[in-house]
Amino acid sequence: MGTVEEILQNLVVWLGKATGVSVGLYNLLFGSLTCIAFLWSLRWLILKLAWRQTEDLQVRYQWRRISSYAAFVLTVVLVGRVVFEGFHGVATFLGLMAAGLAISLRDPLVNLVGWILIIWRRPFAVGDRIQIGIHSGDVMDLTISRFTLAEIGNWVHADQITGRIVHIPTGKVFVEPLAIYSRGMHDFIWNEVAVLVTFESNWKRAKEILNEIAVNHAGHLAKPVESKLKEYARDFLIVPVDLTPKVFTTVEASGVLLTVRHLCRSRHRRESTQEIWEDVLDRFAECDDINFAYPTQRSYSNVTEGKRGTGAKLPT
Repeated sequence: MGTVEEILQNLVVWLGKATGVSVGLYNLLFGSLTCIAFLWSLRWLILKLAWRQTEDLQVRYQWRRISSYAAFVLTVVLVGRVVFEGFHGVATFLGLMAAGLAISLRDPLVNLVGWILIIWRRPFAVGDRIQIGIHSGDVMDLTISRFTLAEIGNWVHADQITGRIVHIPTGKVFVEPLAIYSRGMHDFIWNEVAVLVTFESNWKRAKEILNEIAVNHAGHLAKPVESKLKEYARDFLIVPVDLTPKVFTTVEASGVLLTVRHLCRSRHRRESTQEIWEDVLDRFAECDDINFAYPTQRSYSNVTEGKRGTGAKLPT
């Protein structure tokens, strides 16, 4: 009974004779497979130990990602060394490698460079809410070839999760516009609630009520956002802006439009809108001189209803 090494060598010789492929190529293949099996088995063992030590999902994710990157780099180094030793000349190896990369690995290389950019410059990280191109969502995972989003929006309103998973190649950071929800204003964004009242309503009183509601719900958010913007002003040109809630007035075809502009957390826009609307409905129900406007038809006589100075005169 021979040793394991002798058995493998006999197997390589037999395969070479049976297939006509050189023994050296089989040695490269088995050597590479041995390196890969050892490194990924070691990664599996490390993750097993880490899982026993903690139940924190964030820590587990970091261990999984770091061990995956380390195993990949070591695999490339060790397998590259085995393959390099199998070639008789450095020029031959480099020539074959360059030709292969130039022809067949263009997209994977772009993704690799995109991943390096994300890791180095950190435009976003796992857990951030982003929009890249037409896709928006929360970043669930980041690998060398792609990052994964839990999709938001689309047919679901107010930036809530749809339930779909979107995989995006990391190279897209070079060609697609990238928007970050949770960085510049410390996970806060601007939100607007538009309230339309009739022309006959006491719109000034309605505006005061809306301003009170907005301040109650979002007035306390101005200070933390302001301090965060001051930090970003060290590296970016930040235009000063009033962060307190405001109500803006415009006129639409059906009435006076009062728009409440306020800060809210990027992942709670729908809840914030709901809370404000519920208060608006309760407060307006108490006011006899405020009515919501909606598409209606009415007749208007300028002679009897118009202002004294603008009323038309009946023909004689």
